[in-house]
Amino acid sequence: MGLDGAGGWGPAGIAAGAAILVALAGGLLTTTGPWYQALRRPAWKPPDWAFGPVWTTIFTLTAISAVLAWNADASPAARASLVAAYAVNAVLNIAWSGLFFRLRRPDWAFVEVLFLWLSIGVLIVVTGRVHGMAALLLLPYLLWVGVAACLNRAIVRLNGPFRSA
Repeated sequence: MGLDGAGGWGPAGIAAGAAILVALAGGLLTTTGPWYQALRRPAWKPPDWAFGPVWTTIFTLTAISAVLAWNADASPAARASLVAAYAVNAVLNIAWSGLFFRLRRPDWAFVEVLFLWLSIGVLIVVTGRVHGMAALLLLPYLLWVGVAACLNRAIVRLNGPFRSA
C-alpha cells in the first residue's frame, strides 16, 4: 500500500520525484571548489560532510509532508495552494545554490535565502491547515535554512563585497 492510503504510489511517487529533482538540481549547482574553499567561514560552520545527510533527511520529510497534506484535503483549491507553495519553495531552494555557488554572489544568495525561509513558513501554514503532522515535519527544514541563512550572512560579512564574475 502506498503513502496515499489507496494502494497507489501516485502522490508519493510524484513527491519523491520532485524532491529528487530539486536535490539533483541544487547539487549540480553546488561546487565546493577553489573559490568556495578560499572563502573565510565562521568556526561554527557545520562540517561539509553533514550537508548531504541533513538535506537528504529534509527532502525526505518534505516529500512525506506533501503527501500527507495532499491526501488530507482533496479539494481543488487546497491542492492548488499546496502545489503552488511547494513549487515556489522548490524554485527558491534551487536558486540559492545557483546564486551562491555558480554566480559566486553570497550577498545575493543571502537576500534570496530570506525568501526561501519565508516560503518554508508558508509551506508550514498551508500544510498545517489540513494536516498538523505534515506541518511539523517541515520544522527541521525551517530550522536548517535558518542556520544556513546565518551562515550565509557570516560569509558575506567575512568576505564581502562581492562582484559579478
